[in-house]
Amino acid sequence: MHFLPTERAVLFIDGANLYSASRNLGFDVDYRNLLEFFRRKVHVLRAYYYSALLETDEYSPLKPLTDWLAYNGYTLVTKPAKEFTDAAGRRRVKGNMEIELAVDMLELAPHIEHAILFSGDADFRRLVEAVQRHGVRVSVISTIRTSPPMVADELRRQADQFLDLADISAEFTRRQMEPRARPARPTPAEPYAEAPENA
Repeated sequence: MHFLPTERAVLFIDGANLYSASRNLGFDVDYRNLLEFFRRKVHVLRAYYYSALLETDEYSPLKPLTDWLAYNGYTLVTKPAKEFTDAAGRRRVKGNMEIELAVDMLELAPHIEHAILFSGDADFRRLVEAVQRHGVRVSVISTIRTSPPMVADELRRQADQFLDLADISAEFTRRQMEPRARPARPTPAEPYAEAPENA
């Protein structure tokens, strides 16, 4: 792990991507400890957290987290998530924050030395390449310890360094959970076997 304490750095956290990676690895993120961990490594100017939020009358499980982040050192970037019904009649939610994250990183590139991206999304490869042309080092944080891996090969190759979330998670784990189990395939003897509850 290569960090310089004097480097001006910004964290760019793709909230949905980090949530999925940590759940698949079996832990919850303690965001206070995460910020402190990176503040010990580099000079963190800002920590952005990107999340699409469903604007409904119902209680959103993300609300306590986003409220806490906004008051505890994070810059929250949100937009309304879109709700739709897919071809099979299932309710789906779509809320992509790639453009917001890309705009912020490109705008900040002339003022920082290190961008720390929490995402494994292949769509960010061109963004990483673009900010590297400004002389910015880019660290990508995701995981290859899940099946399938949560990070795209092309993004890993483009980054100046890749940190596996599993290797540093002990620094900011809130509570251990069982890693998410894959749904079991029914055997001939159990034609209607159900998937585990936590799948």
